[in-house]
Amino acid sequence: MTEAENTKPELPENVRVRFCPSPTGIPHVGMVRTALFNWAEARHTKGTFVFRIEDTDAQRDSEESYNQIIEALNWLGIDWDEGINVGGPDGPYRQSERGDIYKDVAAKLLEAGYAYESFSTPEEIGARNVAAGRPKAFGYDGYDRNLTEEQKAAFRAEGRKPALRIRMPDEDIAFDDLIRGRIEFKAGSVPDYVIVRPNGDPLYTLTNPVDDAMMNINVVLRGEDLLSSTPRQIVLYRYLIELGVAKEMPLFGHMPYVMGQGNKKLSKRDPESNLFLHRDNGFIREGLLNYLALLGWSIAADRDVFSMEEMIEKFDVRDVKANPARFDIDKAISINAEHIRMLEPQDFLNRAVPYLNRDGVVSADSWDALTDREREVLSASVDLVQPRVRLLGEVAGMVGSLLSTEGYIEPDDDAKKQLKDSAPAVLDAAIAALSAVDEADWKTDFLHEMLNKALIEDGGYKPRLAFGPVRVAMSGRRVSPPLFESMEIVGKEIAVARLQGLREHL
Repeated sequence: MTEAENTKPELPENVRVRFCPSPTGIPHVGMVRTALFNWAEARHTKGTFVFRIEDTDAQRDSEESYNQIIEALNWLGIDWDEGINVGGPDGPYRQSERGDIYKDVAAKLLEAGYAYESFSTPEEIGARNVAAGRPKAFGYDGYDRNLTEEQKAAFRAEGRKPALRIRMPDEDIAFDDLIRGRIEFKAGSVPDYVIVRPNGDPLYTLTNPVDDAMMNINVVLRGEDLLSSTPRQIVLYRYLIELGVAKEMPLFGHMPYVMGQGNKKLSKRDPESNLFLHRDNGFIREGLLNYLALLGWSIAADRDVFSMEEMIEKFDVRDVKANPARFDIDKAISINAEHIRMLEPQDFLNRAVPYLNRDGVVSADSWDALTDREREVLSASVDLVQPRVRLLGEVAGMVGSLLSTEGYIEPDDDAKKQLKDSAPAVLDAAIAALSAVDEADWKTDFLHEMLNKALIEDGGYKPRLAFGPVRVAMSGRRVSPPLFESMEIVGKEIAVARLQGLREHL
């Protein structure tokens, strides 16, 4: 394979793209990036986005994974125009329900001479390669291309059943990739390949192009890992056009690899690849989609944060970079934090509540089902918490102490380490000052003024030594919402009790 001059073709007038995953595991970020780029291209061009499932591998495919893919797209807001659960003119949209279609096309390819019966076993192919001085795993050698009817009959008499192979032409195959420009495969570099197994099961090499042809897909956007199969698809498309199965050759665009740590391709088994793990940690759809869009594309050289509406307005697959993109979890979290800050406060709370319920901080998983006190505390604290969290999974740690009615909160280990020898005396002074405050005066500014005078002006402590023990007593954490606002929210009785509780445990 060679890449020549950078020639990128024009897109067709009525773009039809597709997303066609195999349900073989938990949805991963590479899969979602593929769906996102196809969706964005369809929406940008006002084209059509088709969603189908490639589930002909009974050994690996699962209904659980199928449902998870749909759940992932729905959560992310990636919608489709034709396909699964939507319908359309070219169904069914699950390959497992299209077996008769593949049999019919395979028979036409065989009858026209574009495909032929191949009886060679893998062991025989390997032995012939070794005998010819080639590596054993060199690949298929074309042995069965011109078998006579007598030879075929003899193989059948042995009980053999043939696979079907596509007859590759003895010529260079070239195409203009939408992302990579001109790509050429030299004659003979791609051997005749199997489209139907001896047991009659169709392979991806047949089902994928046939579905694309029959669904009139004219732009195929997929991962770089499938680039080596493109000459096969181009040749098969030529045959399908001759047979009247396909109307036109689609344009191809191969998106860059997503790399993980150590510049290795991000594996499905890497935790950072797991879409639902990111959701469980508290990514919001806007933040995660924004970051995934940056894996090969950018809206502008000096801008990383944007909405999906802005992406749709600007996206052109021909602007995607061919170089591998590295998944950087720290940058992803940073971008997610930006999107969290852009949420309306009530939207932020609505989204945070299921995480708070999961972590045992509130009594229900929806805003309306919370108690009055829970809603009151969360509403009072939203302006303190929303700017300080990067993931929704961090909200519980910020508001847990505000929602708790406990008089003592066991400090985290890192919070304990911050407490100096002066902490008992600081707490004694704080307790004395706060106990004298009237309930009516228990407000943020007054509390700040009162403790500032008692601990810094009169006590002579530096701010960190003065307020650190009070913060640990209030939240049990080294990092918490603003101290005096938190004290106002929990109220005098609980606040003083927590100071006394920590003092007793020192």
